[in-house]
Amino acid sequence: MDARVGTSSPLYLLERSDVGLVQLDRDLKVVAMNSFARRALPVEDKQPFEKMVLSFHPERSQSKVKFLLDQAECPVSNPPPMTMIINIPERVLLIKVSKMSDMRGDTFGYTLVFYDITDAVIREDTAGQRPGQKRQLLKIPTVSGNRIVLVDASTVRFIRSEGHYTWVHTAQGSSFCNLNIGDLESRLDSGSFLRIHRSYVANLDFAEQIVRDDGKVMLKLSGGDDHGLPVARTSVPRLLDRLGIAETVAER
Repeated sequence: MDARVGTSSPLYLLERSDVGLVQLDRDLKVVAMNSFARRALPVEDKQPFEKMVLSFHPERSQSKVKFLLDQAECPVSNPPPMTMIINIPERVLLIKVSKMSDMRGDTFGYTLVFYDITDAVIREDTAGQRPGQKRQLLKIPTVSGNRIVLVDASTVRFIRSEGHYTWVHTAQGSSFCNLNIGDLESRLDSGSFLRIHRSYVANLDFAEQIVRDDGKVMLKLSGGDDHGLPVARTSVPRLLDRLGIAETVAER
């Protein structure tokens, strides 16, 4: 291997990753898959084998996979492979789909390729982890065009939910993430991150001000120019307790 390729480079990470291959026909039915795909997907529970590919994925991920396949039907010639992150128990998969065409240019089927990038984004040290607790993300996989950008969790100021997806905000800007806010909340360090609203998870390491205005509570974070994050009424006591100011506020 080229000495210039470090252990954190995308090339090195992909070389280390297990690769799953699934071949689909035009109706999105599974035609064939390699051994890693058979291990990663619940094949034995989804007989007959030729079922639609969506049935092999967790229910909460099916809409994402359907979206990915729909985007593969891009009307331009030679569309780039589409990319998505899927969160399955204990694993994080990077999925890419390419449309396959015959000699006439008509859709022949699809090839679905997925890489297991768990080791690149998950904390290896499980000391102190509670039974059944999901392994923590050290890096959050985000999507930028055809690229996967791994964002250090410690640099994330807050996460904003948008439907089934999220936007990960750092001092440098925001990045789109295919994982939903519940998945991220359960995989981030609970010592730093707190769900303060149904649509927001905040990194309390950046907490700077708590503002009360007309009965509403906002949390302002350092390192950005946003006007503050909304704090749900039911989350206020937990937020104050985590910041160690519950008694101070109560005395006022």
